[in-house]
Amino acid sequence: MASTGQPPSSLKRRDSSGTREGDQLIITPLGAGSEVGRSCVYMSYKGKTVLFDCGIHPAYSGMAALPYFDEIDPSTIDVLLVTHFHLDHAASLPYFLEKTTFKGRVFMTHATKAIYKLLLSDYVRVSKVSVEDMLYDEQDILRSMDKIEVIDFHQTLEVNGIRFWCYTAGHVLGAAMFMVDIAGVRVLYTGDYSREEDRHLRAAELPQFSPDICIIESTYGVQLHQSRHIREKRFTDAIHSTISQGGRVLIPAFALGRAQELLLILDEYWSNHPELHNIPIYYASPLAKRCMAVYQTYINAMNERIRTQFANSNPFDFKHISPLKSIENFEDVGPSVVMASPGGLQSGLSRQLFDKWCSDKKNACVLPGYVVEGTLAKTITNEPKEVTLMNGLTAPLNMQVHYISFSAHADYAQTSAFLKELMPPNIILVHGEANEMGRLKQKLISLFADGNTKIISPKNCQSVEMYFNSEKMAKTIGKLAEKVPEIGESVSGLLVKKGFTYQIMAPDDLHVFSQLSTANVIQRITIPYSGAFGVIKHRLKQIYESVESSVDEESGVPTLQVHGQVTVKQESEKHLSLHWAADPISDMVSDSVVALVLNVSREMPKVVVESEDANDEEENGKRAEKICRALLVSIFGDVKTGENGKLVICVDGNVARLDKQSGDVESENEGLRERVRTAFRRIQCAVKPIPLSAS
Repeated sequence: MASTGQPPSSLKRRDSSGTREGDQLIITPLGAGSEVGRSCVYMSYKGKTVLFDCGIHPAYSGMAALPYFDEIDPSTIDVLLVTHFHLDHAASLPYFLEKTTFKGRVFMTHATKAIYKLLLSDYVRVSKVSVEDMLYDEQDILRSMDKIEVIDFHQTLEVNGIRFWCYTAGHVLGAAMFMVDIAGVRVLYTGDYSREEDRHLRAAELPQFSPDICIIESTYGVQLHQSRHIREKRFTDAIHSTISQGGRVLIPAFALGRAQELLLILDEYWSNHPELHNIPIYYASPLAKRCMAVYQTYINAMNERIRTQFANSNPFDFKHISPLKSIENFEDVGPSVVMASPGGLQSGLSRQLFDKWCSDKKNACVLPGYVVEGTLAKTITNEPKEVTLMNGLTAPLNMQVHYISFSAHADYAQTSAFLKELMPPNIILVHGEANEMGRLKQKLISLFADGNTKIISPKNCQSVEMYFNSEKMAKTIGKLAEKVPEIGESVSGLLVKKGFTYQIMAPDDLHVFSQLSTANVIQRITIPYSGAFGVIKHRLKQIYESVESSVDEESGVPTLQVHGQVTVKQESEKHLSLHWAADPISDMVSDSVVALVLNVSREMPKVVVESEDANDEEENGKRAEKICRALLVSIFGDVKTGENGKLVICVDGNVARLDKQSGDVESENEGLRERVRTAFRRIQCAVKPIPLSAS
C-alpha cells in the first residue's frame, strides 16, 4: 500500500505509537520533486534515515536555492549519499555539513570527491551574490572535505544497520546509483544516469536484482534522443558553418562532465579538418588544467575506448584546444570557438561572452545540455527578440541559437527498458519538470498495466508512505547448522542481532561468526570476619544442603564449597574471602553468603560446634518437624496428632489427615485436601536446606 499526502512538521519527530509505525517507509523529495534542480530525497524506515543527494537550484541564489531542509531534523540523518558532482546534486553539501545540526556520515565515489572540491570552489568564486547571501565560503568547502568518506563501485558498507552499495551510472565521471537495504527492504536511487555509452563514459549498469522501490530521474520524460552520431554531426556542422562565415561560437557548459565529451569531439574534428587548424578553440575555465588532471587520474573508471587509447597517448592531452582563465586574457580578433562555464548562462565567463556576442547574427550559441527553467539558457531557446544583459540594459538577440543535447540523461527508451528489466513494484519519479514527468507517468502506467506496479510523482515536501511486512527470520550458522532439527525440536544457542539480521549460533562459534567472544569472569571479594570458621559452616548448612569442607592446596587454609559454586576461604584470623565464576545463580549464592557473614559478624553469638554424627541429622529432623507443626497451626488452627503419627487438621467441620513422611493428604473435602497439601509442600521447602539440585 502506498499513499501520498502533504506532511505536517512531523517529518522532524514522528510518533511511534502507531501499530504499524515500524513497518512504515517514508520517502519525501526536499528538492527535485516535479522540478529539475536541488536534488535531495529523504527516506526513513525502521528508525533509520537516509538522504540522497544535496544540491542547489541553478535558477535561484542564496537560501532560495537550497532544498527544503527545514522540513527535516538534520541531526536524525544517519547517512547522506551523493550520486555525482553536479551542482544540482552536490552544491548544498557544505552548507548542510557546516551550517546545520547534521552529524551523520557522508559517502560518494573517489572521482566525485576529487571533482566536488574543484567544482564548488569555482562555484563560490563565480557566484554574483552579496556576502550576506553566500551559503558558504572556501573554508566551509575544505572542512566538508574532511567529513566526506569514499565508496568504491560494488563495495558494500553498513552504517547503523543501513547496508548500501553503488553501481556505475554513466552520466559523468564517478556518477553512481545507490542501492540501500534496510531490514531487507531495498531501495534503488538512480540519481542522473545514462544507459548509452559515449566517447569516454561507460553506460549505467543494471542491478542484478529488483529493488522494492526505484527512485528514478525523469528529466527527459517521454522524449527520445537522436543517435549519438547524428547529434555529433549536427554539433560540428553548426560550428563549422558559423566559423566559415567569420562568426564566433559560444558553447556554455559546466567545467566538468559534458565539457570533456564535447572537447573530445572538437579535437577529433579539428584533427580531421586541416582548414580549421588556424581557428582557436578555448576551454575557458579557471579549472581547466586541474580538471584535466583529475580526468587523467581516473582513466580506469572510463570506457574501453578511452583506456585503449590511453595506452598509446593521453586522449585528454588536446592538440587543438587551449585553456583560457579569464576574459582579460582573451584576444577576440576573429572566428573562434569558446567553451565556457556555467552552462545556464547565469553568470561567469559564459555570460560575459554571451553579452558581448549576442547582437551579431554571424555568431552562434550552441546549448549542449539540459537547460533548467528560470535560467537565461532556457529563455534563449524560445528565441526572444531581446535579452537583458548583466548591466541591466537590453540588447537584440541576433546570434543563432542551436540546442543540441549531449546531456547524459536517460530518454524514454532507456527509462522504460531499464524499468522493464528491473520490474520494481514501486516507482517514484523525481528530477523532472511537472509536465514532462506527468507525461512519463501516464506512459509508464500504460506500460505496466498488466502488473501491480505503483507509479508515484510527488511534489517537493509531499511524502510517499509505504508499508512493508517485517517478519523476523533468524538463521542458524556454525555447529548448530550441521544438523537439521526435527519438526518440533528446539534449537538452543545464542541469538546475535546485527543491524536487522539475526543469527543463532553455539557459544563456541561466537568469535568465529561475529566480533563478539565469550569469557569467564572470576569474582573475588574479601570480608572482615574475626569469629570461628565453624560458625559460618554451621549457618551455611542451615541454608544450603551442599556445604563441603576441604583445605586449599596452595595455602593450606580451610575452605567451604557452597552449593558447588562458591568457595569460602579463611584467609586470616580477621578475614574471609569468597571466589566464584560469575553467572546468575552463583552471583545469587555469593550475595547470600556475604549477607550471612556480615550478619554473623554483628551478632557474634557463642555457638558450640555440633559434632557431625547421626544425632545431628536426627536433631535437624525433629527441629524441622516442630517448626512445620507450628506453621500448620498458624494457618489452620486445630492440628492434632492422630493414628500412625499422622496430623489431623479440622477446619469448619471438615477433616484432613496429613502423612508427614510422604506428604499425602486424605480428606473428603477436595478443597481442604489441596490447601493442606500445598501448605505442607511450601513449609517443607522453607525449613529444609536448599538442595544442590536447585541450581
